[in-house]
Amino acid sequence: MNHELPPACQAVERFLHQNGVECRVRLLAASTRTAPEAAEALGCSPAQIVKSLVFRTKASDRPVLVLTCGDNRVSEKKVAALLGEKIGRADAEFVATRTGFAVGGVAPFAHREPPLVLVDATMRRFDRMWAAAGTGHSMFEIATEALIRLAGGPLADIAG
Repeated sequence: MNHELPPACQAVERFLHQNGVECRVRLLAASTRTAPEAAEALGCSPAQIVKSLVFRTKASDRPVLVLTCGDNRVSEKKVAALLGEKIGRADAEFVATRTGFAVGGVAPFAHREPPLVLVDATMRRFDRMWAAAGTGHSMFEIATEALIRLAGGPLADIAG
């Protein structure tokens, strides 16, 4: 493990290694807070960037993590229908408190509180993807099937 990484990145790298995935978190000088910024910094398509969006269930106040390709929009109606509960966007404080990561750096796993997870089925169009690693300047590359397995949520039609 790289002990020079910020603590949030170390948590992501530790989770990956504990789950048998050998990859390294990369710290970048440029911002990776949005899919277009991350794609530009990494020299890939925005579609190959995993968007980790955090929502909040309205009735039960649970975090919901939706993973999708960087070129997709998420249909909140589809997500709510799949969960059987209305959802809303989570504010920055909710995201940081529940996930342990700041908005723009939310990793697909290693959260402080395990969220409900949904994975957009269109991610399977890529063999490998890039995901946030805990900060707005960190990313890691991972095989898409490993990402789906580690995220722990079902594949779903959630693109809007």
